[in-house]
Order: sequence, then structure tokens, then C-alpha cells
Amino acid sequence: MSDTAAGADLVSDDEFLGLPDENPRGEPQLVTVPEGTRADRLDKVLAGLLPDHSRSRLQGWIEAGNVHVNGAPGKVRQTVGPGDEIAVWPQPAPEALAFAPEPVEFAVVDESADWIVVNKPAGLVTHPGAGNWSGTLLNGLLYRYPELAHVARAGIVHRLDKDTSGLMVVARNETAQTHLVRQLQARSMGREYMALAHGWLAAAGKVDRPIGRDSRVPVRMSVERPVAPKPAITRYAPARRGQVEPGGRVTEVVCRLETGRTHQIRVHLASLGHPLLADTLYGGKAIAGAQRQMLHARALHFDDPGGRGEVEFAAAPPADMTLVQESIAWNA
Repeated sequence: MSDTAAGADLVSDDEFLGLPDENPRGEPQLVTVPEGTRADRLDKVLAGLLPDHSRSRLQGWIEAGNVHVNGAPGKVRQTVGPGDEIAVWPQPAPEALAFAPEPVEFAVVDESADWIVVNKPAGLVTHPGAGNWSGTLLNGLLYRYPELAHVARAGIVHRLDKDTSGLMVVARNETAQTHLVRQLQARSMGREYMALAHGWLAAAGKVDRPIGRDSRVPVRMSVERPVAPKPAITRYAPARRGQVEPGGRVTEVVCRLETGRTHQIRVHLASLGHPLLADTLYGGKAIAGAQRQMLHARALHFDDPGGRGEVEFAAAPPADMTLVQESIAWNA
């Protein structure tokens, strides 16, 4: 849920089915509007005749040219009635296409026979889900590494939010995936983040507060009124403090995760009164040129499933975060 819950753009089915003027392929399902049916909009009549498909799904098929009325492409609002012949070319649901390989851009930091370490760009959804059935990191992994089709979730072990950048590890086989997941469960996999937060954090500390979905705002996570909360622990330390005008005080914070809950760092720092810059879902403001939550997974270490011992990786902040850092007057 983490990649799609907050602010994901909903897309219509036809964006996955080709251009509206494409010729439908295959044999259509033929339907005759029966006598006694009240004349009405095509989408509404079709929804009554094909109850296994939602009206919004049928509208997408119509708009994509996959529904014809009396031999001609149909229109959503056109009126149909008894005796009209409707030809429907059923299209797969977007979720049925979710695990299709696609050429998606992302950087590979390093790889072995057992794992791939990826530097995910901000704006890229990790895994297909509601509103983002295509164009995800998973789709790109399947395109670049076809063998991942044989590994659960294409080898993805952990996720980053859509607008969080940085390091992730992907398993290349089921044995490695099991090994890495167990490290996450045992809290032996090290994940370090850099965040830019509002206000000045006085000292290092730890937030140990369970996180669950907000009972009032479903797209948010919460520590104050969580639904089905799960344990969540974040350790944090201020790296430097600065000032930006207008906008006020800012702290660059290093965060280390002991658990991995949806929006964990964002929620925990906001609970301290220090939301991330531009993280409007949790009270942050877009200052110093920040256009997305200022959070970057900068370091990662884990025990190599292939027997090489501990391996470590680092990734510098992306250009947009660097520009924000450079616009802040940091204290000596």
C-alpha cells in the first residue's frame, strides 16, 4: 500500500489498452438488447446486460473502441434500445497486466547471482497496486531481468514510497529472497535514510510507537489513532541544522529503521513535530524548492546470501534533493 496510498493518480482502463482508434482483435461477444429494455445510455444498458463487469470498466472499453453498436464504434452516451446489436471485445483488467515486463528507467548500483541493488528514483512506484498497475519498478525489473518472473513479487524484498528515492535490494532467486526476508525480520539488514525535516531537532533519539492506518483519513498512517497498529521503531540523529527564508528552520536528519512500516519515517518524525519538507500528507510544507517529501535511502547493508559476508552500498542524494540542500543556510 505504501507506494500508492498517498496521492496516487487514478488512471482509466483505456490507458492500458492502446489508442482509442485501435481495431479490436479476436472474436467479440455479441449481445442483442432484448425487447422490453428501456432505451438508455450505452454504458448503462451494457452494465445491465453484462453484470460481471463494472460500469466504469465498460466505459473504458467503449472509449477504447472495443464496443460496437450495429457495426459502428459505440459512444458512452449514445442511446441504445431493443433490437440494437452490440459487439463487445472484452479486455483484461489492468491488474491482470500488472506483472508484464516494461522498459522502466532505474539505476542498478551492483548485482550478483543472488541479488540486485537498485537506486530507485523518486516518482517511481515500487510495486503494482490500485491506481498504478503499470510502469512500476517491478515491471522494469521483469523487463531487464526476465528470470525474475519465476520469483515471488519479481524478487522485491522491501519497498520505498513512490516519492522516496534510494537503495533497495531485489532477490534473483527464491533462496536468496528467503534469506533476505529473514534478515529483515531479524532486523539485521541495515537501512539508513537521509531526511530534511522542519524545525531543529535538539538531539538524537528513538521513536518507538506502533503505526497503523489512520482511522479518520485512510490514505494516512498514524500513531495517534491507528487501526490494527504494528510495532515501529525509528532511530534518528540530527546531522546539521540550517535556516531557509521564507520557511524557517530545517534539520538534516539521519534515520535508521529497525522495522519497516508504511510511511514509517514520515509518520514518526511528524509525531515529533518535525514533518519532512514537502510531505504535505503529514504537515510538511514545500519550502526551499522541495517538490516531494525530502527522504532518501542512502545506505544499505546485508549479509550476502551467496556467502560473501556483509556487503554495503551507498547512494548520494538525487539532484532535486541536492538543490534543496544547497538552498539552505547551514549552521557551522
